[in-house]
Amino acid sequence: MMDAFIPLVLLIAFSLFGVLLGTFTGLVPGIHPNNVALIFLAVSPMIISKLYFLNALVPFETVLILVAATIIAASVAHTFLSFIPAAFIGAPEGDTALCVLPAHRLLLEGRAYEATVISAIGSFGAVIYSFVFFMPFYFIFAGPLHLYEVIQDYLLYILIGISLLLILTESFSERLEAYQAVLLSSFVFILSGVFGYIVLNMPVSTSMLFPALTGLFGLSTLLYSLFYTPEIPEQTIEEPVTEKSDIVKSVLSGSTCGALVSFLPGVTSAHATVMAMLARRNREPEQVIMTLSGVNTSNVIFCMATLFLILRARSGATMAINRILPVQQWSEVVPPLALIYLLIAVLIAASVSFFVTKYMGMQFSRLFVKIPYRKMLSGIVIFLAVFVFLLNDAIGLLVLAVGTCIGLIPIYFGVRRSNCMGVLLGPIIVWLWLL
Repeated sequence: MMDAFIPLVLLIAFSLFGVLLGTFTGLVPGIHPNNVALIFLAVSPMIISKLYFLNALVPFETVLILVAATIIAASVAHTFLSFIPAAFIGAPEGDTALCVLPAHRLLLEGRAYEATVISAIGSFGAVIYSFVFFMPFYFIFAGPLHLYEVIQDYLLYILIGISLLLILTESFSERLEAYQAVLLSSFVFILSGVFGYIVLNMPVSTSMLFPALTGLFGLSTLLYSLFYTPEIPEQTIEEPVTEKSDIVKSVLSGSTCGALVSFLPGVTSAHATVMAMLARRNREPEQVIMTLSGVNTSNVIFCMATLFLILRARSGATMAINRILPVQQWSEVVPPLALIYLLIAVLIAASVSFFVTKYMGMQFSRLFVKIPYRKMLSGIVIFLAVFVFLLNDAIGLLVLAVGTCIGLIPIYFGVRRSNCMGVLLGPIIVWLWLL
């Protein structure tokens, strides 16, 4: 009895610490969850060495699982909390970029707290969806149907098709003529792809993905927000009124798209959000926010499932887990023990993050009009630049600057920033083409 109790208590403690980390990273604009995972991976040897005292309580393999649980808990919490800076500050990441317009609309109506609660409902609904469809996911992709083997045979064409879908759907742009939007999005995708190819092949000892992603999806938006500061009205604190049928439809569409793209390399929840919105006819702000929140959270969970099913990391978090933990492939109906532990961590993180998000949304709604907006953004910009320099030296600042310039193009001209994910998709397509 005690042998099972101690690991469970430690799992709860490490999961709560992960929620704390995810809350911090989620509330700081410009920090992408993949970047957090890469940082965590860099410092993980030191963390594991400091946890040697736990070997008296649990086996060393369990310690590794606890560290991995911290990462997945932080990733889940991040998907909950990252909506707040997207809504209040207008500084989204690539995964929350499409939420900005509907969230900003509710902010200007004094309903930012409602938007935050709606987002939390979408994310928690995605967790429920993930637990319900976790076993069907196994049977479809790795069980009797072996759908992943079929996907592998056509992976190049699937990635090209998704890229073309993202580009061609820009023709619905309200700010540009259809041909202008398509040409501009193609330019951004190709430019990001070339940038990604150069970054991934740079002869340096540290990964340049952190400054690249930070520039494309973080610093670019922060700089743009410095020059656009609208008048923010007083916010009301009221719970949203949403039909249950709308919640179910939004969660199902968002979570399904987030799950489907988890198997594809270079395809992130930013791409799944576009697919989810194409599938939804209801474009009311509340439904858009709920759908896209469901995409982000379900993608984190199913990327974890993908790691255990096919031993391939499809996100920064799973990349870190794969390096830290000797992953046992999920080849039978019963998931491996490590995966069960991580699923418990997901449930703990989601339950706590739901209430943390509501609380932080309430505090932001009450205090936001009193915060010196420009000073806050300027401080975050300086923090990110210093952080990149400490991790990647001067060459990292150069990559950050180039990524920021590319990231400003879609923001300024009004096309989706998901086209900047060519930074990963482009090199993968080239690699598959040359195979």
